[in-house]
Amino acid sequence: DEFINYFVDELEDDNVAIFAGAGLSAGSGFVDWRGLLKDITEKLGLDAKKESDLVSVAQYFLNKNANNRNELNQRILDAFHHGKAPNDNHRILARLPISTYWTTNYDRLIEKSLEDVNKIVDVKITISNLANTVDGRNAILYKMHGDVGNVDAAILSKDQYERYFLTHGPFVTALSGYLVSKTFLFIGFSFEDPNLDYIFSRVRINFENNMRKHYCFFKKVTQNEGESEEDLQYRAVKQSLVIEDLLRFNINVLVVDDYPDITGILSEISARYKRKTIYISGSAHDYGEWSAKEAETLISTLSRSLVRNNYKIVSGFGLGVGSFVINGVLAEVYLNKRENLADQLLLRPFPQGEVGKALWDDYRKDMIAYAGVSIFLFGNKHVDGKTVLADGVRREYEISRDLGLIPIPIPSTGFVAKEIWDDVMASSRHVFAGIEWIVPEIQSLETLGKDVDALTSKVLEIMSKLQERAKQ
Repeated sequence: DEFINYFVDELEDDNVAIFAGAGLSAGSGFVDWRGLLKDITEKLGLDAKKESDLVSVAQYFLNKNANNRNELNQRILDAFHHGKAPNDNHRILARLPISTYWTTNYDRLIEKSLEDVNKIVDVKITISNLANTVDGRNAILYKMHGDVGNVDAAILSKDQYERYFLTHGPFVTALSGYLVSKTFLFIGFSFEDPNLDYIFSRVRINFENNMRKHYCFFKKVTQNEGESEEDLQYRAVKQSLVIEDLLRFNINVLVVDDYPDITGILSEISARYKRKTIYISGSAHDYGEWSAKEAETLISTLSRSLVRNNYKIVSGFGLGVGSFVINGVLAEVYLNKRENLADQLLLRPFPQGEVGKALWDDYRKDMIAYAGVSIFLFGNKHVDGKTVLADGVRREYEISRDLGLIPIPIPSTGFVAKEIWDDVMASSRHVFAGIEWIVPEIQSLETLGKDVDALTSKVLEIMSKLQERAKQ
């Protein structure tokens, strides 16, 4: 919990970077270095299970083959050009506001996961890449050991590691700078990379008493099939010594029982971070018991108050609702000189036309996935001269539930919002599993009627309790 709370705070301040090792891609079915070099190791007459210095193994093979890399290159191509898909850890990280990624992996799963959520990725593989900037980028990926698309230049032998500071010096400088300015989370990384040892040492020497805090995951040592008790204890002692040594570089190790626990931790980070982002769903051709002016006051006051309390709002341009959301946010951002508008409001008008309508469901899922809480207002539309319930607002509620968002319907606005309130009250134990304290809070919204100030205060109170209780 201490790590999660600290990490969420760093996310909110855009201070996070990810360093991915082979373990991150292993969840998608790719091999690690040991698997990549297994046949090579055995060709050398060595036992792949006993060898930990795999950089030297690659060098031994090259020594015996007159530095001909063809077989090693082919193994990289065979191992990493298969059509693997990003795993849950990739997908969770891609949706978080993380703009800096480093990896020693050759595969392209990080790029794919970021592109899947419509991020523009600036990939740095060569020194010349460092001098160029991709227009409109919102994520940078440094592949410090190369890419499967250019296996001839991939870093894999001891000789290449020894010369790395001459051949790739700007990467060393760049990573050193990020280690000082960003909080890194190392995932799937063994800390046996000689390049990283050198860089960590340089940072420690220069910033010994002021090193930034970093984190990494280690799986707890457990007994392998056929392993003796003595060998198990040896590995456990070795792991504890490595954990202690990493503290010299202010790298704090989080020991998990098994790898799926990492996904659980990342999911909790995502959930807590997203609870600061609210999806406002609603549409209104008719405001029912509310006058147009009263409805405008409710929507703009609620939006403005949420932004004032440092929440971010996501919304589609719902008829009769979206424009008032904008008014409320703009009033707070510009009149009180708050943060940049882009940091407070993500507004996504729906695509139009028959082709556009076919995209609406995926579009809704993409928007709603950015949030952790959804507020529902009104919910009707005009069809053939009649006011009918808005099926789109109902669909946004269904998507919200599927994605695990916490629903806050305002029942006094009527229409679909009232139906949603009835639904969540009828199945509150399921909808609010694990946060049962919220049920009477949501229920009390019905008693507040059309009191804009009381409704706004209650929503803010619920949001505040969600933040506080998540940290307990």
